[in-house]
Amino acid sequence: MSDQAAEGAGSQGVPDEDVIELATKIFDLARQGETETLTAYLDAGVPANLTNDRGDTLVMLAAYHGHADAVSALLARGAEADRANDRGQTPLAGAVFKGEEAVIRALLAGGADPNAGTPSAVDTARMFAKADLLELFGAK
Repeated sequence: MSDQAAEGAGSQGVPDEDVIELATKIFDLARQGETETLTAYLDAGVPANLTNDRGDTLVMLAAYHGHADAVSALLARGAEADRANDRGQTPLAGAVFKGEEAVIRALLAGGADPNAGTPSAVDTARMFAKADLLELFGAK
């Protein structure tokens, strides 16, 4: 399976329905924080940086829905902490927006850059006057 789920095309360039169905299931596992099942798929060969049609990675979906354990497991299996979606948003900025402190800490431990993305996590923390996060990010 490639990084883009829709690239699982058949001989005519039409996305394979089975590939799309599997990818949808895997994205749902990330959204729901089903870490054990999600990591089993990754360990079986699903790319850690699989993206949906909006460029959201598994890390982005797990982070946005508050699943720090899933985020950590994905990062441990090679997922990029700062991979932005098609709108330039990063998982860390999403976690700041949602107020998911455990996810923020997991992403930082996995190497996330608070200045990456548009808006960045630093910009998002400023927008919502989250002084504690600005301090955590080393920003003012």
